[in-house]
Amino acid sequence: MLPVDEQMRVIASGASQVTPEKALREKLERGTPLNIKLGVDPTSPDLHLGHAVPLRKMRQFQDLGHKVTLIIGNGTALIGDPSGKNSTRPQLTSDEIEANAATYVEQAMKILDPEKTTVVHNGDWLIPLDLKALLELCGNFTVARILERDDFSNRYRNQTPIALHEFLYPVMQAYDSVVIGADVEMGGNDQLFNLLAGRELMEKRGMEPQVALTMPLLVGTDGHLKMSKSYGNYVGLTDEPNDMYGKLMSIPDELVPTYWRLAANVSVDEMDAIDAAFATGEADPYESKRALARNICDLYHGEGAGEAAEAAFMRVYRDRQLSEDVDEATVDLAPGEDGLVYVPRVLQAARLVKSAGEGRRMIDGGGVRIDGDALAPKTYNVEAERLAGHILRVGKRKAARIVAA
Repeated sequence: MLPVDEQMRVIASGASQVTPEKALREKLERGTPLNIKLGVDPTSPDLHLGHAVPLRKMRQFQDLGHKVTLIIGNGTALIGDPSGKNSTRPQLTSDEIEANAATYVEQAMKILDPEKTTVVHNGDWLIPLDLKALLELCGNFTVARILERDDFSNRYRNQTPIALHEFLYPVMQAYDSVVIGADVEMGGNDQLFNLLAGRELMEKRGMEPQVALTMPLLVGTDGHLKMSKSYGNYVGLTDEPNDMYGKLMSIPDELVPTYWRLAANVSVDEMDAIDAAFATGEADPYESKRALARNICDLYHGEGAGEAAEAAFMRVYRDRQLSEDVDEATVDLAPGEDGLVYVPRVLQAARLVKSAGEGRRMIDGGGVRIDGDALAPKTYNVEAERLAGHILRVGKRKAARIVAA
């Protein structure tokens, strides 16, 4: 394992809070692998880069030599995590939870090392709890303590209903930490209360309490709201490479360093260098964003996927830029006896070539494109619909939007 100071540097990179930091250092100084816990409720079948932020940190722990326990909350999902909510979550059925869980694990393993990941389901120990065990568990917390949570206190103060079963959620999550003997529990900023509840319960059970490590919520591609499918500002882990690349190129320049640190696959030293370049004004935001998009595409779709997506993006972007200044050419698109239009004649009429013969030679050489798609050699005749309203290009400099006479 790396020296403790270096491990602390890697662990703290991008994290919001490590509570208490001294306890984490003491755990690391023992030199034995820690058990790092992340609990996830499979409330949706699709993950995005925001969901991946704590998973990326878990992978860093794995690379440092520690153990990872991924808890699929098929038990807690029956309650629904009230964190950050101003209303009671709808409860999912067991079938919905199981279907989502299978998809979640598959996507999570795009980030985690499957050989170093233990996957468990908290329904295995939560659902069998009998009344006596449940009452003993709840007896460790007071209503006043639970109402310290911001979302609960706000709802109580505003007389917004709080269902009784919602109070059980932080208790159940805390019990997960007891069952697996967590050394560190991870979560988003909105999970801090639940993570500290785990520390409290472990102490009351005579166990060494876990350290709470929170990660920031990733801002979406709009640059304002947290990443969410409901806001339409997300980058899905299963998005096709071209879509993923295009969405990442739309993020505001000021978010590029944050995305490098929270969503990309680079070392802490590289992250620090990127931050420094942006801080001094030496960074080229556009080029850094392109490199970021390539990195993330490669991470989820394999090496080379980012380069291919970038080529596709640049081709579309370049064609769109060119099309803004393209003049229109009104041309007779009357088809011949075969029902097709002779393209070399259209090229000549649009003044893109001097003669139909030159038009044929350009087609055979791959130099003629319709909306960016090259005509195959010997393709001299096409349907009128392929030309009317579309941009016809010859080489790199000549283009016209064809309008039927």
